[in-house]
Amino acid sequence: MSGAAQRTGGAGFGERLIDTLDRWVPQPAAWAFAIRIWLAMMLALYAAFWLQLDSASSAAVCVAILAQPKRGQALSKAGYRFLGTVVGGIVGIVLIALFGQDRVLLLVSFACWLGLCVFVAQFLQDTRAYGAMLSGYTVAIIAVAYIDAPQTVFDAAIGRVAAMAVGIVAITFINDALASPSTWKALLPRLAAAHAAAKAFARESLTQGDPGPERTAALIRQIAPMRGDASAIAGELDDGMHRAAGARSAIAALYVLAAASRALTAAMSRVPEPGQRVREAQALALRAVSDGDGSRPEALARDGGRLRDLVDAGMCDAGATLDEIVALQRALDVVNAATFAEDGVRALSDGHEPLRHIALPTHRDFQVALRAALRVMIAFGLAAGLFILLGLPQSSFALVQVAATCSLSSVTPDPRKFAQGVLIGMPLAALCAGFILFVVLNGNQGFPLLAIAMAPPVFFGCLVSLHPPSFTIGFITLVFTPVLLAPENPQSYDPQTFLVNALLVVFAAVILFLTIRLVLPISASQHRAFALEEAREDLAEALVGEGGDATTRTSLNADRLFQFSAWNSGSGAVRRASLHHAFAVAQLEAAAARAHAQLRPLSEVRGLAPLVGRAREALAAAGSDDLDRAARALIGEARVQDRTVRMQLARAATDLATASRVIRRHGRFFRRLSLPNS
Repeated sequence: MSGAAQRTGGAGFGERLIDTLDRWVPQPAAWAFAIRIWLAMMLALYAAFWLQLDSASSAAVCVAILAQPKRGQALSKAGYRFLGTVVGGIVGIVLIALFGQDRVLLLVSFACWLGLCVFVAQFLQDTRAYGAMLSGYTVAIIAVAYIDAPQTVFDAAIGRVAAMAVGIVAITFINDALASPSTWKALLPRLAAAHAAAKAFARESLTQGDPGPERTAALIRQIAPMRGDASAIAGELDDGMHRAAGARSAIAALYVLAAASRALTAAMSRVPEPGQRVREAQALALRAVSDGDGSRPEALARDGGRLRDLVDAGMCDAGATLDEIVALQRALDVVNAATFAEDGVRALSDGHEPLRHIALPTHRDFQVALRAALRVMIAFGLAAGLFILLGLPQSSFALVQVAATCSLSSVTPDPRKFAQGVLIGMPLAALCAGFILFVVLNGNQGFPLLAIAMAPPVFFGCLVSLHPPSFTIGFITLVFTPVLLAPENPQSYDPQTFLVNALLVVFAAVILFLTIRLVLPISASQHRAFALEEAREDLAEALVGEGGDATTRTSLNADRLFQFSAWNSGSGAVRRASLHHAFAVAQLEAAAARAHAQLRPLSEVRGLAPLVGRAREALAAAGSDDLDRAARALIGEARVQDRTVRMQLARAATDLATASRVIRRHGRFFRRLSLPNS
């Protein structure tokens, strides 16, 4: 018995040891990523030396910044990095030409340009935001760094662009030569898993009742992070545009599937005794989100056609109620969303052209963007004044680092965590560069020894950056080790210059940390308030028929809800109430946008213009009783129209009814938003 116990205990220890090793020992894919980045950095550095570029180290730094585990991510980032460098180089030359003789005006104009770039970056997505931000601090690298030698700025700009080109070519060649993993292959299982989760959510909603806003927010949190990878697929393959479009279509469809299944559940609850049509529609919707043959493309197409027939029959039936029409239309919405989701996942997998091409816009708050821009401008201005007062000989180098780190922090999801990572990563980068320069190289000039010496910090930075909690530490170590090392041919060994530069980059990290904490900080409650104000303005636009199509608004609202759920805090009851109201705003906005989209063409149908006018007035006034009357009037007119017009009338009437019910249910909340007649 004691032997059995010992064997059991030994097995438990072995399993724990294996689990520990699995957590801490990098996987083969991580080692392959580190090897690719090291080879690309050395190739870029060797090519820059061979081409005798003045800023040869910038090529290695470029590769470090572009270090991404997937090929599509690196290609997308590389393209916008090159574009941002070109724009920044042109602006740097212009600023030096205008203010080269007046340092104060030059620094002020650069601070304004940097703030403008950060502000614009807040409203862009993914690598486009990075490109906009890069065009800001590139001016610091070109103009501010050469503030004492303005006559060399043009050559510096050309050298910078050339170094970027060398770095981009190097990492692209290595990724292709060593078969870097494709983004679409990594995205496909995640998208398939989210698709399965969305169908399970819809089945639960249709069979057991509404899962509620918290469960819906959890599903959105699973779907939303895939948008960035979907945007990076286009350049990977010849059919990458179709795969990217399919991924975007699927992501948008999963948002709609969650909303439509909840809407169908709510509609069924308002039909106390559903008739044959309604029961069949619910069964078809449930089959569309099943795991069986009902979710196949041909079955979805057949069921979608049958649901259109049911909706048309309901519109022709004088005895059909408004709630029954709403239930029929929402069942059709579920099947349509399931169709687009299934088609999008298949398009990502096989590269066929998807059924639709749509964009996935992201939510950005004006107040957050403005504060981010002002924070960067204030940080740079205070740092410039401090360095001028101190009279440090390498102040321009320090200002470049302040501009770079502050700009990078502005496009991260959590600037505070980024600043903490920079505060740890900068000293590590200084230690790595110092060890390489004065211990390993120690006066030697050979490139092979340099390549071997740089391998450990490159591998460390790559492996650490693959873990989200420690990404910033690895990224900063990977990027700033070659910045401080500054490889040259021949290599310079000046301990005083290196020590001052190391202290200045650490000082820049401290400035960033204090700036994020003290200058225009944004709390979670402020984030929620800003998001609510933006949502109120977007809702006001949607009610009067402005601000974009319904599909775009659905994606925008989903991203807003994704961010809102991250900022939501307080007790459980408070969080649930906040999410409940946030989803109500999104539902009303989407319903209003869809209704206006259908009412516009209907206004050109003879005899419908007066009814359409009253419906649009009811939406603008947000009166629930007027919306119900307008919806019933449209349904009453449907029997004398053809099938195409009847289907448009069904969509418009059901969205008017949805808007009415949301307003009636959340009247007190909408009155607090100053919504008229709520």
